[in-house]
Amino acid sequence: MNIINHNPYRIAGILSNATTREIERQKGRVKAYSKVGKEIKSDYDFQILDSVTRTEDSINNAFSDIQQSQDQVNYALFWFAEANPFDKTAIEYLKQGDQQKAIEIWKKVTNNKEVTSKNFSSFNNLGTLKLISHFQADIQTGIDAKIKLIESDYFKNFVHAVANETYTIDNEKQIEKFIDELLIQFKNQYSSSETLQLFSNCNGSTQKYLSKKFTEEPLHNIESQIESSKKKRNQNKEEAYEFGLRLFVNSKDDLSLLRSLLGTNDLKYKMIADNLAKEIMQCGIDYFQKWKEKKDPSEEGLKLLKYAKSIAIGSQTKDRIKENTEGIQEWAETAPIKEDLAFITRKLKSFQNSMDTISNAKSLVNSCKSKLQNIRVVLGSNDEFYLNISSAVVSNALGMVIDVVNEAQSGLEYNKAKLIRLPDIVSDAVSVISTMGSLDMNSQTRHRYSENKSTINGINSQLESVRRQIHSTNGSSSSSSSNSGCYIATMAYGDYDHPQVIELRNFRDDFLSKTIVGRYFIKFYYKYSPSLVEKLKNKQSINLIIRKGLDQFIKTIKK
Repeated sequence: MNIINHNPYRIAGILSNATTREIERQKGRVKAYSKVGKEIKSDYDFQILDSVTRTEDSINNAFSDIQQSQDQVNYALFWFAEANPFDKTAIEYLKQGDQQKAIEIWKKVTNNKEVTSKNFSSFNNLGTLKLISHFQADIQTGIDAKIKLIESDYFKNFVHAVANETYTIDNEKQIEKFIDELLIQFKNQYSSSETLQLFSNCNGSTQKYLSKKFTEEPLHNIESQIESSKKKRNQNKEEAYEFGLRLFVNSKDDLSLLRSLLGTNDLKYKMIADNLAKEIMQCGIDYFQKWKEKKDPSEEGLKLLKYAKSIAIGSQTKDRIKENTEGIQEWAETAPIKEDLAFITRKLKSFQNSMDTISNAKSLVNSCKSKLQNIRVVLGSNDEFYLNISSAVVSNALGMVIDVVNEAQSGLEYNKAKLIRLPDIVSDAVSVISTMGSLDMNSQTRHRYSENKSTINGINSQLESVRRQIHSTNGSSSSSSSNSGCYIATMAYGDYDHPQVIELRNFRDDFLSKTIVGRYFIKFYYKYSPSLVEKLKNKQSINLIIRKGLDQFIKTIKK
């Protein structure tokens, strides 16, 4: 221990309770030796201690250091005094290098004994000898002996033996000074927990002072590190993970010490722990936010949040950590499918501005299908987020198909082109809707899909039925239809050569007969119109209605 090896009393070559006369004589001896350059040695150099080199300056400083009573007491607690016959004998053994014998003598008068006027110096001497040991158990014994002496009623005897007899001292304050000096000596030798263990046998007041001393430094360290991390993080969020990790590692021992000294219910501990947790958490959040568009930073972000969670005490801090953890975890789950989601999002956005066609609806479904399968593999077929994305694709495509089919069915009686295109449109719609059926959907979308699928399939079935009926008409009716009149039109207008009847025959020959659907319609018409005419030929009111409808239709086809 440095304060023992380089104690001013040792440099001066005297015991701590040396008389004024002995001190002056030693001063004169030292000066005389230094003038002639003779090496200065002392009977109290003791072989058990490190070697000592004396110079004129170091000797003068040593005597100067023990001028004041308080300094005399402070240094005396780390040196030897000879105040009884036991001390005299033990010190002689020390001069001879027999440390064990000296310990035996001092133990006999101190072990399991109280401090008295006859052995107070022996407690001090044994304590000093134990403090120079390399074993922690010996050092702890030395500390116990010193503290027992200072706390005793006979400490004043020790004080008066090494300082002015009129000097009074506060025992409690002296313990604090003694502890402060020991903490300086132990600083680079023992960890905080090891140091605390050395004082474990001390009483409550000593423990309280130690707690105060040990919390001041770690509190300051953690506060400084938090501020340093915060400043660096605000300046460079790209490296926030490194700042947060370094803060957690560097503050770990200090926080552990505070927890052991104060306990987790202590307000001071709660505040520093939560502040530390918040900064580590913010490092994780900032790092994640800074890098998430360029790479997957979720692992680093979650790691810092985990560290923050292990530190946090307050419920508010814990809730915030939990909230951000869940957010990053959710992002991480979708990270492998970010590109697929982005693709589908772009498709849906552009789809909103596209024309209503079956082909556009088909393109949306087909282009998104493989992307949805990728998402399904990652999230699972029952994942709500996945089902909503897949349902969005179906809903948009289905909506467009419905709009196209509805538009194709409107105004057929006035637009011959729409009538002709309808079967093909419905057939394409059925095909696209069938493809949609392979996609996953939520229950609401599935219900809407099923209803509209049934409706469009029904329309398609009706059109197919018409086709089959027309196709079944024999060839003769097909070949003779071009030479036949328009039965219903002739009935309505009352004349085969009426201008309107001629106009309808021209429409048949010039337009309907040139397309497959048109020819199907002609076959269907000539198959069923004769029997219809037979039933309606004498009903003038109905013929009038039919004629008005045909007039309107003829106006349309002339446009």
